[in-house]
Amino acid sequence: MFDINSIFGTMKISIIIPTINEENNLSDVLSLIAENTYKEIEVIVVDGGSTDGTQRIAQEANNVKLLVSEIQSRAVQMNLGVQQAKGDVFYFVHADARPPESFPEDIALCLKNGSDFGCYRFKFDKNSFMLRFNAWWTRFPFMFCRGGDQTLFIKKQIFEQLNGFNEDYIIMEDFDIIRRAKKKYKFAIIPKAVMVSTRKYTTNSYFRVNMVNLWSYWMFMLGASPEYIKAFYKKRLRPY
Repeated sequence: MFDINSIFGTMKISIIIPTINEENNLSDVLSLIAENTYKEIEVIVVDGGSTDGTQRIAQEANNVKLLVSEIQSRAVQMNLGVQQAKGDVFYFVHADARPPESFPEDIALCLKNGSDFGCYRFKFDKNSFMLRFNAWWTRFPFMFCRGGDQTLFIKKQIFEQLNGFNEDYIIMEDFDIIRRAKKKYKFAIIPKAVMVSTRKYTTNSYFRVNMVNLWSYWMFMLGASPEYIKAFYKKRLRPY
């Protein structure tokens, strides 16, 4: 481990968490972040109109700013969070993802080595051969191995040059920004893992989730509209 500030001066990280009905997950990720010893962190929760206790949890947490978006869309919510963020680096985290406690040092090291943006590999919070197989692929730089569950960090100036998330993407917004950014900027995959919930697989099934994810990815790559992809996705997977 190294001293971040000895390399970058004071590097502030803005963690932006988009939520919708995440009362069962939000407390855990906020607690994990709060326990971090690196102090130059701000946390912004951007809620899309939750009807459970999500907003209350964010309001009661220490040193967390809650914003409420009029539009329920991760791209819109994350862009709204950026508007209020003061960090040099933006770190986008899903409420059911658990980054390693070393995330400030991991991100700083990637930037020190010349990367402009990046993500982690992931592993699931339940153990099975097939889920380990899925997670194994996230070490590779292929686009089909990406996804918002891996979390995403990006330099502020790069995010601004990309004009942020494309709000036309009501789904696949993470794939879109990575695809655009990789055309000009250096991408890194941190060789550690974010812990990801298996709730999607538990509610549906391993085969169904993988087939829907694969079809959604290829529709995105072939230029299908975000509206069409989202309708396909929601029709074939039960809410989780």
